[in-house]
Amino acid sequence: MENRRRILAELEQRSAAPGFWDDAARARALIEDANRQKIVLTPFGELEQRVEDASLMIELAAAAQGADQAREALAETEAALKAAERAFESLELQALLSGPLDAHNAYLTLHAGAGGTESCDWAGMLLRMYRHYCEDHGFQVEVLDYQPGEEAGIRRVSFAVDGPSAYGYMKAERGVHRLVRISPFDANKRRHTTFAALDVVAEIEDDVEVEIRDEDLRTDTYRASGAGGQHVNKTDSAVRITHIPTGIVVAMQEERSQIQNRIRAMSLLKSRLLQAEIEKRDRELASQRKSLVGSGDRSEKIRTYNFPQNRCTDHRIGLTLYRLGEVMDGSLDMVIEPLINWQNAELLKNSVG
Repeated sequence: MENRRRILAELEQRSAAPGFWDDAARARALIEDANRQKIVLTPFGELEQRVEDASLMIELAAAAQGADQAREALAETEAALKAAERAFESLELQALLSGPLDAHNAYLTLHAGAGGTESCDWAGMLLRMYRHYCEDHGFQVEVLDYQPGEEAGIRRVSFAVDGPSAYGYMKAERGVHRLVRISPFDANKRRHTTFAALDVVAEIEDDVEVEIRDEDLRTDTYRASGAGGQHVNKTDSAVRITHIPTGIVVAMQEERSQIQNRIRAMSLLKSRLLQAEIEKRDRELASQRKSLVGSGDRSEKIRTYNFPQNRCTDHRIGLTLYRLGEVMDGSLDMVIEPLINWQNAELLKNSVG
C-alpha cells in the first residue's frame, strides 16, 4: 500500500503542475491512473481507521471501572468491531472487481417491455431503485435520454452512472427484470406479470479506437420530450444515431445544444459497439459464455420481483430474499455482492478447468 500511496502522490503532484491540461488526452490518462489507485487506497484507508478505532475501544473497555462503564465500553467496542468488519468486506469486494472495464463509469438504458402502462410503470420503479442504490454509494447519475409513458412511468431512459467501479458493480444487472403484482391500473385487481429490460455498458476513454464510418451512421434530430431545461419542445436539439450495420440505436436529449447531444450520443455508441465486439469475441471463444454472471443476454430473465409474496429472486444464483421493499428502495448490496462473489468463483473455476 505504501507503493500505491507514493504513486498517487506523484500523480497528484503532476496534475497540479502548470500546463497540465495542455495535452488533454495525457491529462485524462493520468487522472484515470490516479482514480485506479484511489479505488484501492480509499477502502483500505477506511479499514485502517476502523481497526485503529476498534483497538482504542478495546483498551478503554479493559480500563473500565464499574459494571455500567464496562457495559457501555463493551457495546462501543462491539460497534467498532462490526464497523471494521464491514470495511474489510468492502475492501474484499473491491478487490474482486478486477475485470478490464470494471473500474469504468457505466451507461444504463431501461426499456419497458410489452404491456403498456403496467410495463412503463415498472420501468419507472426500476429507475427509482437504481437511483437510490447509486446515491447510497456516492455515484453520480445523469439522465441522458428520457421517454415518458403515456399514462405513467417511462418507455425508455438512458442514464450515465459515474463513480469508482460503477460498471463493475452494475454490469450483472443487465438483462430482463420480471415484475409480479396486483396491478394498480387494473380495476378488477388481477395479478399481472410484466417485464423491463436493462442494458449496461462501460464508458470507454476517448483514446480507445473503435472504427465508426460516417457512411454507417444515420442521424435524426427531433425535439426533446422529457422534463428538462427551457430548450425542451422549442428546438430540434435531441439527437438519435443509428449504426446501420449493427442496428444499434442511441439517443440523447438532455444537453442544450444539438452538437453537445451528438457528442454524448457518439460516446454512448462507441461504448455499445465495444461491448458488442467483446460479446462476439466471447461467443467465438466458448459455446457457453461464463465470464459474466449468466450469459448477459438482454433477453435473459435474470430476476423476479414478486410483490404479493414480498420476494426477490435472482435466477442465476438461486438467491431468494423476502425483503422486497428494501430492494426496491435501493438496498441492492444484498443481491449484487453475492453476484460478484459468484462471478469470480465461476471465473476461477473456468480458468482451472
